[in-house]
Amino acid sequence: MIEIERKFLVTSDLFKEEAFSQNRIKQGYLSSIPERTVRVRIKGDRAYITIKGASNETGMSRFEWEKEIPVTDAEKLLLLCEKGVIDKTRFEVKVGSHTYEIDEFYDENKGLVIAEIELQSESENFEKPSWLGKEVTNDNRYYNSNLSNNPFVNWS
Repeated sequence: MIEIERKFLVTSDLFKEEAFSQNRIKQGYLSSIPERTVRVRIKGDRAYITIKGASNETGMSRFEWEKEIPVTDAEKLLLLCEKGVIDKTRFEVKVGSHTYEIDEFYDENKGLVIAEIELQSESENFEKPSWLGKEVTNDNRYYNSNLSNNPFVNWS
């Protein structure tokens, strides 16, 4: 399946008042090369393995495959992951007919808050809430796989 998403920086904490869900997430990468990433994620009391292909020219679309796995397996796989496990809280906020996923990062990515929205097509219209900032969809630095290798704290 093809995932179409756009990423934005977040300008305030107002989204937290609107969130209908929040979960702590720990994730690591077994492979973080741009052509394919293989991610292991523990989200709350569930775990997943995800494979993503390379992004297209716009940075909005790419192949994604995901399967739920036992949490105990994910905990073991996280020990095999590349350096830089990501730790964050994901908030979900309904805006119009879409749901934004807002990630507040910790540890070496502390201070970074990114909102993502999944779309049916790259040209689909969507509402932009007041807390949504600059679009960073095509900036590879904001991919979680890159944040694990080059954390936000190292940016100048």
